[in-house]
Amino acid sequence: MASSTVPGRKHRFRGDRHLFSASDDTTMLNQLRATHAPDGRDIDVKPLLHIIEDIFYRAAPTIPGSTQGDQAHMDALDDKAFQAGYGELIELLAFTINKISNEIVCKCSGSGDAHTTTLSIFNMVSNYSWDAKVVLALAAFAVYYGDFWLIAQLYTVNSLAKSVAILKQLPEIMENPDSLKPKFEAIGNLIRAMVNVTNCIVEFKELPPQYITADTPVYESADALIPTAAYWIIRSTLACASQIAGLISMSNEYISSTTEAWELSSLAHKVSSIYEHLRKQLDLCYQQIDEKKHIEAYQLLIRTFETPHLDNMKILRLLIYSKDDQLPLWDGSGNKIVSIDVLRRRNVLLLITDLDFSHEELSILDQMYQESRQHPARVESQYEVVWLPVVDRSSPWDDKKQKQFEALQSMMPWYTVYHPSLIDPAVLRYIKEVWHFSKKPMLVVLDPQGRVTNPNALYMMWIWGALAFPFTRTREEALWAEEKWRLDLLADAIEPMIFQWIKDQKYICLYGGEDLEWIQKFTAKLHDTAKAAQIPLEMLYVGKSNLKEKIRKINDAITAQGFSQVLPDVTLVWYFWVRLESMWHSKVQQGKTVQDDPIMQEIVTMMSFDAGDQGWALISKGATEMTKAKGETIMICLNNFDIWKEDVPEKGFVQAIIDYLQMNQTPHHCNRLILPGTTGSVPDKVVCAECGRAMEKFIMYRCCTD
Repeated sequence: MASSTVPGRKHRFRGDRHLFSASDDTTMLNQLRATHAPDGRDIDVKPLLHIIEDIFYRAAPTIPGSTQGDQAHMDALDDKAFQAGYGELIELLAFTINKISNEIVCKCSGSGDAHTTTLSIFNMVSNYSWDAKVVLALAAFAVYYGDFWLIAQLYTVNSLAKSVAILKQLPEIMENPDSLKPKFEAIGNLIRAMVNVTNCIVEFKELPPQYITADTPVYESADALIPTAAYWIIRSTLACASQIAGLISMSNEYISSTTEAWELSSLAHKVSSIYEHLRKQLDLCYQQIDEKKHIEAYQLLIRTFETPHLDNMKILRLLIYSKDDQLPLWDGSGNKIVSIDVLRRRNVLLLITDLDFSHEELSILDQMYQESRQHPARVESQYEVVWLPVVDRSSPWDDKKQKQFEALQSMMPWYTVYHPSLIDPAVLRYIKEVWHFSKKPMLVVLDPQGRVTNPNALYMMWIWGALAFPFTRTREEALWAEEKWRLDLLADAIEPMIFQWIKDQKYICLYGGEDLEWIQKFTAKLHDTAKAAQIPLEMLYVGKSNLKEKIRKINDAITAQGFSQVLPDVTLVWYFWVRLESMWHSKVQQGKTVQDDPIMQEIVTMMSFDAGDQGWALISKGATEMTKAKGETIMICLNNFDIWKEDVPEKGFVQAIIDYLQMNQTPHHCNRLILPGTTGSVPDKVVCAECGRAMEKFIMYRCCTD
C-alpha cells in the first residue's frame, strides 16, 4: 500500500496496496522455503486456535451499527477454548507468541515494508511446521487485536480501561461510528478469511497418513498451496494490525477515509480465493480417505463374518454402531434408548427394509411378533428383531424422510436402529452385495454367536410364523418334510373359521379374481348347486394380489349378495398371496420344481390363477380332499351339474367334480405365471403346472396405483 499523506502518519507499511503478480509469487515462495527448517516437533495447535477464535469472536466491534456474536456461539467457543488443556501448550509457545507480537507492534509503529516484515516473522518460526507457523502468528495478532477491543469495550465501565482509552484517544474514535464501520467490516472479513484458511491448514496436517499419502495428486496439490496460504495469512495479520494502529492519534479526516478498507478487501479476496481452492483440495482428500475407509470397513465386515466368535457382539457392533458415544437402539416396547448389549447371545432377526416398507407387511409381522411374546418361556419366543432401514445416502436427509422413518419406527414393537445415520455406508454395501437386498424386505437370521444361519427367513416367517424358530435352513427342510398340500397350509391364519369348517366336515370353497360379474354368477350358481346336492357349503373370497382398493369394493358387493364370506381386512388378502409367493421362494431355494414336488406343483397352479385374467375356485372337503379350476371351467362344470349329480352320493361332491373335469379336459390352455421380484436369481426354467412343458419367459414391469 502507498503511504498515507496525513501529517504525522509514519507507521504505515509500504507496498501493501500492491499484491504480488505470478512472477513475484514464485520469488516469494523461494524466499519462504529458504526460511523453512522444521526441527520435527509435532505440536497440536488446535487448543491454541480455539482460543484465537474465541478472541476474534468476542472482540467483534460493539460500536453502534455493528453486531456481536450470539451468546450460544460464544459459549460453544468458550467450551472449546478452555476445556482443551491449553496450559502446557501456552507455556511452551508463549515466548514465541510474545516475540512475534512485539515485532508486529514495532513495525506497525513506524514505516516498514510488509513483505520484509512477513519474512522476518517466518524467520522467527523457521523451526515449526507450516500449521504451527500460521497459528503462532495469528495468536500474536489476536493478542494485539484483543487488547485493543478489550479497552474499547470496557472504557465506559472500568476506570483503568477509561484512563488507557483516553491516552489512546479511543473515546474520540468511538464517537465516529459511521466512519469506522467500513474499516471494521473490512478487518472482520479479512480475519474470517484468515481463520478459515488456518483451519484448512490445520485439518490438512491432521489427515491420517494410513489413508492418504504424500504422493497422492490431491494431497500434493494442497501441500503445494500451503506455503502461499501461510504467507498471505501472516501478511494479512500485519495489514489488520496496521489499520488498528492507524486509529490511534489520527484526525477525523483520516478516520473517514475508505481507502484502507478497500485495501483490506483486496487482501480478503485473495485469502478467500486461497481458502476456496484449499477447501476444494481438502474435500477431495477427505473423499479419497472416505473411500479407503469404506473399503477397509467392508473388508472387515467380510472377515468378521467369516471368523468364529464367542458371542454376537462384535458382529452387531459392526452392523449397527461401532462407537461407544451413543446408545444405538430404540426399544419399541419400552419406548427408550438402549445399549446393543440387550442383544448379547440372543438369536437376532435383522429386519432389512427401505422407508417404503408397506403397512400390510408391518402389521402382519407385528401380529406374529406379539403372539410369540405372549408365551416368553417357549422356545419359539427366544429371538429378538432389529430393524435396519436402508436409506439412499446419495440424496439429502430431509424432514419428509425423517417423518417417514419416525412413522415406521413408532409402529414397531421390537428394537430399531435409533437413526439410519448410525448404519455405516460399508454395512449398506454389504447388505446389498452379500445379502442381495434390493427392494423387497429381508429377515437375516444371526445365531447367538453372530453367524448367519439364514440369509432371508422372511419366507419362513410368512409361512409358519414363530413356529419356524430358529429359522435355519435345517428347520425349513424339517417343516416341509412334515407338510402336504392341504387347505390349512394354504389358508393358515387368514380366517380362523376355516378350522371350524374343517372340523365340522363342511365343504369349503376359496375363490378369487377381480371380475365382479363372474364372481356374482359363480357364487349364486355354486350356492344353488350345493343346495341341490344337499351339502353344507361355506365360501370365502380371497381376492387377487395387489388390488387393495378394488378388493374393498368387491367385498362390499359380495357381502350385499349374501352367498359368501369375505376377509374382514384387505391386509389378509395380501397375506394370503404373499404366503403363497413365500412358499414358492422357499421351494425354489430348496431346488424343488413342479416335476419333482407335488406341493410346488400346487403352488405354481395357484400363482398362475392369480396371474390370469379370469376368476378361479378351489373346493375342498376337510383339509386334504381338494379340486380347483379356472373360472370358465368351473362354471361349465356347475352348469352341467345334471350330468354328474348322480356321482355325488357315491363319490362325494369333490371327487365327482374331479372326475367330470378330467373327462372333459381339453388340450388347449394358456397359463401365465408372474414370479415376484426375488432377492436371488430367477430360475432359468419354469415349467407349466398343467402340462409340464417349459414356459416362455417374458419380462414384465408393473406399477399398481390401486
